[in-house]
Amino acid sequence: MQRLLLLTALIMGCFPSVYAQFSTDVDTVTIQSARVPVKIAETGRNISLLEPADLQQAPYTSLDDLLQYVPGIEVQSRNAFGVQGDITMRGATFSQVLVLIDGMKLNDPLTGHFNHAFPVATSEIERVEVLRGAAAAIYGADAVGGVINIVTKGHDPRRGDATQLEGQLNYGENSLVMARQGFSLQRDRLFISGGFNLTQSEGALVEEQVLDNTTLESYRNYFDIKTAGLSIGYRLGNGWNIRARTAYDNRDFSARYFYTVSPLDKSEETTSTWWNQVIVTKTGRNTKTDINVAHKRNTDEFIFSPDFPSTNQHLTNLYNINANHLREFTPRFSMNFGGQLSRRTIQSNDRGDHEDTHLGLYVMGVYRPVDELILTGSLRYDYDENYDSEVTPQFNLSWQATPAWRIRGSVGRSIRAANYTERYVSFNLPNLTPGRNLGNPDLLAERSWSQEMGFDVDMSAYWQFKATGFMRQSGNLIDYVETNEAVITNNTNLQAGADYFFAQNISDVSTRGVETELWYRRSLGEQGRINASVGYTYLNTTNEEGIVSVYISSHARHLLTTNLLFSNGLIELGINGLYKVRNERFTESIGSTLDPTYTVWNLRAGYQVTPEFGLNLQVHNVLNADYQDILGAQMPGRWLMAGVGFAIR
Repeated sequence: MQRLLLLTALIMGCFPSVYAQFSTDVDTVTIQSARVPVKIAETGRNISLLEPADLQQAPYTSLDDLLQYVPGIEVQSRNAFGVQGDITMRGATFSQVLVLIDGMKLNDPLTGHFNHAFPVATSEIERVEVLRGAAAAIYGADAVGGVINIVTKGHDPRRGDATQLEGQLNYGENSLVMARQGFSLQRDRLFISGGFNLTQSEGALVEEQVLDNTTLESYRNYFDIKTAGLSIGYRLGNGWNIRARTAYDNRDFSARYFYTVSPLDKSEETTSTWWNQVIVTKTGRNTKTDINVAHKRNTDEFIFSPDFPSTNQHLTNLYNINANHLREFTPRFSMNFGGQLSRRTIQSNDRGDHEDTHLGLYVMGVYRPVDELILTGSLRYDYDENYDSEVTPQFNLSWQATPAWRIRGSVGRSIRAANYTERYVSFNLPNLTPGRNLGNPDLLAERSWSQEMGFDVDMSAYWQFKATGFMRQSGNLIDYVETNEAVITNNTNLQAGADYFFAQNISDVSTRGVETELWYRRSLGEQGRINASVGYTYLNTTNEEGIVSVYISSHARHLLTTNLLFSNGLIELGINGLYKVRNERFTESIGSTLDPTYTVWNLRAGYQVTPEFGLNLQVHNVLNADYQDILGAQMPGRWLMAGVGFAIR
């Protein structure tokens, strides 16, 4: 901890000596995830942006790897390089964070473990919007702890005719190959873009423990991840625009101890995702109407062990259509009306075949009674064949108390729907052995109320400090409880008198926390910049009984993150680090320990040989920390990689 704080202080302390001009204020950016055209500083929420320069210069190996260094986000990874991880925010579980692509829901109907499998190549990303806290009144179920909206590149009239081709190829230890390539073309009314990512390796070698005079075999956490996408957009004239995007993501990886701590676990998994989306927009003088249609198709093949028959196969589909109509009645008052219709299906040898329909209707208003005050209210009604009817309100305020101080606050209700795993896991397995997880089709939606209050202060032209206090009261939380077969009435494949871990609505918990962020932004002439941040998050989850399950309390109690991005046109330097304090856990079955603390640092250095061609060196886990995010899933140690990149504009 002392080493982390010292290095952070040294990095931040060097900034004032740099002479430069102030960079663009990100708080003036209009964000898509608000549904109405308001700037970040006007939303009343704590929002962060990742922009193209961050994606180019930061030391990361995947998008979810980069997200974990955004203040307030915790990613519980099962392997590096974006293989699989659970994204949590404000103490919410990994299923309580909503992921969007261009405003449309990505969360997988099968399990929240697949929510981070983004079918988006790096070169396709325009920006990533991170909204902390409840947003169910806008987007419906699962937006409990926060929302991550990936905005892909589209037609921008400000750009003019332009062509861009970029790519990067890195090679590293353990036969690692990382390739990224993308292009975009804009000609008058036409826009086309696409991208491709490849990340594959034989994996780091994991030396296992010796238990009861028996040596568990060593293994490699191999992975092979491929992502490709293509977009096309056209301005039809008279305010009409149409854009379509298709993408494919395929992952083949070792999943040993990803979900269990059984000595028999030799899991391997292959997943694939098809994503298709069409957006039609009509912009008028004081109105904007858009229709957004998306389809996600996901397949999953899970082999627990090649030593005996143990393959689970799942096919899920998510069909989603969303319509919005925005109208500005006066310069001080706007409203957005919308509706959503979606359909989920699953075909599974383990969970069976099921389908559900969902309908959502919502209204949102933004009112500015005076220039310094903005009030936002939302109300949403959802009907779902899974959890019946729910109503979720939300109210936000943003007050510019002084030119340097902004006060913000929010209160809202949110829900989280049970996925197909929680409802039907093990339903189709014959003669289920005791101790296995068992789904419950009668689960209710998780419900919660969230409140937050915070402020942003511009301490100078370069420094900004943000602080937010928040609370959430949650009920009907879903967890697996050891239950005897005699009281389980909705399954016929159980052994008489045996106990199973049965999914139930059992937990009522309260979460309290504080987020603080210190940002430094400064441009260095026309080509350079410095962007740095230090973030600290404190979380505490309790209930009246004083017992909170591992599943619900798996978040870090203390989380400290730091980032530095520096470039001057020739040299690029990126450093990020995190320090985490959480509950210690140990399992005797495989001799694995989840340590109560760990620190990880990453580094990337680049040199621009010519304006079009550059070299880079990257080190993941610089200090070779020995750590796990999920009990049993060993994270790799120090990993070196280097490569070349080009950009032709």
